[in-house]
Amino acid sequence: MGLNFRKSFKVAPGVRLNVGKKGISSVSVGGKGARVSVGKKGTRTTVSAPGTGLSYSTFKPHKTKDQKQAQHNNFMSSTNSSKPDWVVMGIVGFIILVIFIWVIS
Repeated sequence: MGLNFRKSFKVAPGVRLNVGKKGISSVSVGGKGARVSVGKKGTRTTVSAPGTGLSYSTFKPHKTKDQKQAQHNNFMSSTNSSKPDWVVMGIVGFIILVIFIWVIS
């Protein structure tokens, strides 16, 4: 079993800086209902209903140079987009917007 280290610092209200053995591991923005974490491997978005234990989380890895080139080639050959992804992202965005407005007011 290896030695692990992780520490989280509150930078501002709703913003946390997470540090591990190899330096800054991620930055998290958000509160109890919605959070976006950007790390070395990708971006994780989490939406939850506080106090219920229900949550929905997605992970989107960062694109490499090869993936960007492949995506460009696929876009040139076909312009169809995946509708379920847009629906889920629309719902998540709406929930984040509602929670953001609720927190501000």
